[in-house]
Amino acid sequence: MDLALTRGTEHGGLLFDETELMAKEQGGEGRFVAGQGGVAKVLATADGKVDFLVHDNGQVLCYVKSAMGYPALYPLYPARIEKPIKAVLMDLDGTSVRSEHFWIWIIEQTTARLLDNPKFQLEAADLPHVSGHSVSEHLRHCIRKYAPHKTVEEARTTYFEITHREMRAILEGRGRDDAFVPTEGLKDFLYALKARGIKIGLVTSGLYEKAWPEILAAFKQLGMGDPKDFYDAIISAGFAIRKGEVGTLGELEPKPHPWLYAETARVGLGIEFADRHQVVGMEDSGAGVISVRLAGFACIGMDEGNIKSSGTLGLCSHFCQDFAQVLELL
Repeated sequence: MDLALTRGTEHGGLLFDETELMAKEQGGEGRFVAGQGGVAKVLATADGKVDFLVHDNGQVLCYVKSAMGYPALYPLYPARIEKPIKAVLMDLDGTSVRSEHFWIWIIEQTTARLLDNPKFQLEAADLPHVSGHSVSEHLRHCIRKYAPHKTVEEARTTYFEITHREMRAILEGRGRDDAFVPTEGLKDFLYALKARGIKIGLVTSGLYEKAWPEILAAFKQLGMGDPKDFYDAIISAGFAIRKGEVGTLGELEPKPHPWLYAETARVGLGIEFADRHQVVGMEDSGAGVISVRLAGFACIGMDEGNIKSSGTLGLCSHFCQDFAQVLELL
């Protein structure tokens, strides 16, 4: 297959395969027009979440949209894999642990309660909008489509009530048995990276109260002890903002924004930006792929997620079916 490849000016590195993206006349919600102001063309992911503004000089800016009203503009850096690899940054949901179905179910239950309709079910078309992003983004989508009379704040209150109930049930051994299942081959893969002296960072857009029980459950099933002792760095989207409590950043700047991956590598692992080609990110979602790439790292896409349907396959350096294939690449 002939590929239309966009290459950056810096080191001649590969930016992305254009054939996976959609051409548009305008981008950035009307702020940029193809053929004007130095913008040669405008491309977009299939899910419409990110616009790529390809400039005449070869540079590319990415416009990340926001359902919450706070879009952002980032440069897209060329990415490549240079050996020896210093670090592997791994997504949690879908890549390390099979749990997306559980969190989508929580979103579905939240919407059902908002509608006072226990029989409510999400549609297949909703799936790209209720996975891979922040809780507020997921809920915003459902409110706009199904419950316009409700607010994000109301939805968040309901969401966390349901989440706390279900997580407590799981920790007490009476919840859903299929909620968190380690991806096949995860244990051997992690130990293989350790044996090679490669640092491992765990990166998730999930809030701490969601992500930490999930990580613990996976390590308990694998008999791997305390995750804090194993991983070289772990970062989540922090703590939810609630009345009477202190929250942290995490709802407006998670994936597809670059900050979780950038902070894990630079602050958590101490790897300089100049050495970013020796860092690899692993993702199964379109939002995650964008996040890895905007942080400046090459991304290895993993099957089973929404990378293909989101139109972000062309931003992956490689696409693998399992961990064994990833080890061969590294």
